[in-house]
Amino acid sequence: MEQAGSLGARGSTGSAAPDIRTASVRVPAQARAADVERERGVASDESRSASGARGEHTHSEPPIPHLRAETARPVETARPVVQRASVRGQILDALRTALVAGELAPGQVYSAPVLGERFGVSATPVREAMQQLALEGAVEVVPNRGFRVVRRGTRELAELAEIRALLEVPVVLRLARTVPAARWAELRPLAEAAARAASAGCRATYAECDRAFHHAILALAGNGQLVQIADDLHRRAQWPLVGGPVPRGRADLMADAAEHLALLDALTAQDLPAVQSLVREHFADC
Repeated sequence: MEQAGSLGARGSTGSAAPDIRTASVRVPAQARAADVERERGVASDESRSASGARGEHTHSEPPIPHLRAETARPVETARPVVQRASVRGQILDALRTALVAGELAPGQVYSAPVLGERFGVSATPVREAMQQLALEGAVEVVPNRGFRVVRRGTRELAELAEIRALLEVPVVLRLARTVPAARWAELRPLAEAAARAASAGCRATYAECDRAFHHAILALAGNGQLVQIADDLHRRAQWPLVGGPVPRGRADLMADAAEHLALLDALTAQDLPAVQSLVREHFADC
């Protein structure tokens, strides 16, 4: 469905990288001093570790626009900072949004200290979040420099779409025969939210709405493992490509969102031929 992504910095080697312009980073504010106690507990571990992205060079990286959590727009005043209660999780969400929005550029190296400075936290939660993205295959560790966004091509995207179709199409067709119309009606607000995001042309927000809609449909099957696997595949399919097609514009997003609404109409009416046609076409467009 969606390629997208919203952050930028100069790689730690000194080569230029995109400015951070987060379209949907949502990071609440808190004084950086709240991280001091946490830093005391992890400082010794950082000094001992020679693996991963330890010792990233940061002297050559340029200033990055500050981000305001509520508006998700670059601002030049107070730096955004993160609530300590869930620092790592919020940073991970912000980086995922930046990746989907295309603002973490494929092939670019990003250092945890510089990104941490922009969020108003230490490098530690940023590094932890990046390690999670490395496990997911979105970035790779560059020793003594940071993390490089993985380069992906159209072949990988086509393979992901094929796997998603093999998993989701049979499930949706089975649900079409068994789920009552009232349950499908409960999903309409999700489809409408995706339509609003598409109309606004916000690829990052649309990507979130798109995943939420598919997640809700598959959840009706009652198979938690299926939902988790499908959601992971869907997220991977939204990462930016190298040498791929131009990112989908507002018209493409609106057409995609319209398919959601049409699918719900067919499911509500238990029109199985229409459901099969729509769901297969939907994955063919991914």
